[in-house]
Amino acid sequence: MKTVSKSFRLSIIAAAVAFILCITGMWAIAAEKFPSKTIDVIIHAKYGGGTDTTARMMMIRARRILGVDMRVIAKRGGAGAKAHQFALQRPRDGYTLLALTQTHLYTIARGKSPITIDDMVGVARAMNDATFITVNAKSDFKTIEDLIAASRKKPLNWGVAQIGGTEHIGLAQFCNAVGIKHKAVPFGSGAQMIQALMSAAIDATLPNVSEARSQIADGVLRPLIVMSEKRLAAYPDVPTTYEKGWKVDCSTTRGYWVLKGTPMDRVKILSDALVKAMSHEVFANYLKSAGLTVEESVAGHEVWDAHIKREYAKAVEAVTKLGFK
Repeated sequence: MKTVSKSFRLSIIAAAVAFILCITGMWAIAAEKFPSKTIDVIIHAKYGGGTDTTARMMMIRARRILGVDMRVIAKRGGAGAKAHQFALQRPRDGYTLLALTQTHLYTIARGKSPITIDDMVGVARAMNDATFITVNAKSDFKTIEDLIAASRKKPLNWGVAQIGGTEHIGLAQFCNAVGIKHKAVPFGSGAQMIQALMSAAIDATLPNVSEARSQIADGVLRPLIVMSEKRLAAYPDVPTTYEKGWKVDCSTTRGYWVLKGTPMDRVKILSDALVKAMSHEVFANYLKSAGLTVEESVAGHEVWDAHIKREYAKAVEAVTKLGFK
């Protein structure tokens, strides 16, 4: 009989120990009361911005419901990639939530992230800020059909925050659906593209409800259509792309996710708590101040996870067609 080498025996022992530790760790996670310590919310943007503010508004009630503290940690860089890398270094135990905007999806779609879409598990959606196609109120374009007719004669100048961003991709998809050409003019931010439209420096732009609501209310801007399936409660007279026959939607979404491997019972606890917190009047009033509603924005794990996957599929198609991949 051949003698088993010492190195082989040691490797078998090491593998057994690793297996036992893994099982022990899984038992420990399963047995631990959740949550029982601070939950970190990782953002990819600067403190004080929209992603940070939305997270802190969510946390006002979520802390009480979950019974633990929550804190925001900013990991900026790489359009979400640095936040993804940071998350990969942490246990998948439900104590690390990541805030999401479409920026994360574009980064993954372009292969610039250390994770893939299959690593993302949606927890809860906080905001679904639909996009208008808007013109200056003094414009000759009274309807979306007027705008399209003019575009068939020559490409119009459309303002976007940045090339490859949410508005640009939404614009490209819309123009492709209706069969028109366009010129995308980047301004660096939503506020700047709205200012450009107000000064008639561009023909049209694609602001979110929260970005344009004041100017629309003041009669300075005219929304021609909203890029969504259903009309918005606050704007019942503005038609949708879907009712016009163009199955194109565009919105800025914010929500929360965890890495795959996080126990699903913990995902459910987090999802239920966050939905309850964001359905409270504190967060509802925050949404209302942006022209949004809880019914149109807040959603739990199943709806949000499916929404993320749909948005990612659109991101892949868009970055490929635009040559960004």
